[in-house]
Amino acid sequence: MYPLYQLLFADHGLSATQISTLFIIWSTTAFVLEVPSGAWADTFSRRRLLVLAALLTGAGYAAWVVFPSYAGFAAGFILWGAGSALASGTFEAFAYDELAARGATERYAGLIGRATSASFVLNLAATALAAPLFAAGGYLLVGWISVLVCVAQAAVALSLPEASPVATADETLPSEAGVVGRYLAMLRSGLTEVATTRVVRNAVILVAVVSGFLAFDEYFPLLARDMGASTTVVPLLIAGTVAAQAIGSALAGPAYRLRSGPIALGLAAAAGLIAFGSLSGTTAGFVPIAAGYGVMQLVIVVADARLQDAITGPARATVTSVSGLFSEVFAVAIYAGFALGGIWFGLPVLVAALTVPVLVTAFLLPRWLPHRALAVSPDSSEASS
Repeated sequence: MYPLYQLLFADHGLSATQISTLFIIWSTTAFVLEVPSGAWADTFSRRRLLVLAALLTGAGYAAWVVFPSYAGFAAGFILWGAGSALASGTFEAFAYDELAARGATERYAGLIGRATSASFVLNLAATALAAPLFAAGGYLLVGWISVLVCVAQAAVALSLPEASPVATADETLPSEAGVVGRYLAMLRSGLTEVATTRVVRNAVILVAVVSGFLAFDEYFPLLARDMGASTTVVPLLIAGTVAAQAIGSALAGPAYRLRSGPIALGLAAAAGLIAFGSLSGTTAGFVPIAAGYGVMQLVIVVADARLQDAITGPARATVTSVSGLFSEVFAVAIYAGFALGGIWFGLPVLVAALTVPVLVTAFLLPRWLPHRALAVSPDSSEASS
């Protein structure tokens, strides 16, 4: 459904401004639930939260199919936003602590990069399938298959192993502290680490900002149509950006070992490529757009790995969720900018304008990106940086 849902909204009479308000509802929901769900992940089973996240997202797709109206689309985004909030921070903390339990945290960047790359490859296959599925059964068939994929995702999450967290806040609590006490302790621990540790705070901001830039891919299908692409061709163009993200993620392991200078230079180049492609006026512009998007994905994975290395407290999911929260704030600002700017400018100009803050971030990256962790022995519970 991903490469087509913006077109689903437009084909049911929604304007670009109304679609932007739906994106705001989506991000606002994730924003409100982001940090509370992170503390929940530090207190309860992360695996079960990943299962619930998948089911909520599937329910969101079902709402779009059953109630194809502004209200139904808004309800679907609320469910999807809740699912995103539950998974954000939870997934990264789950993976990092599983490696920490095995004394292998230095493998996080490569492992998460390969896993993310594999997910993009499957996303690419799903994106390519959107065209023939749409031709065979329209939005209805595409929507219900998307729901079934979410059910399968929940089943996979349920099958994952789950080690005990490497560190907990239990030793800091009275023995009679209940569930609420543990939850509040984790929430307080995570927020305190972000507020008082400069390296962690800078990494949180960097991950949030770079991740927030991915918000403008929500407009890529509309941009492709503006460039003259038909509905059946749009998924193929979007597939190119997904393939580039898969490559970028796969290269994140080696890139993790680079100094900040080359990474910053790559992000600056990504800004130029995306701006050039969006202003090209032809569908061939999606080639540089895809290349820039691949580099941005590489930077996101590397920045996330450096953030995980910098976290030393017990509330790993909470800290990561703080980054997710600020990412949603930035995304809402982008959607609002598109909604307002759409009154005067076309999508190509708006997408190109967004690359200006990407370029600014590239200049700030050397100051914000933490050093990579040193290798740790199997009996060590912390990675130094």
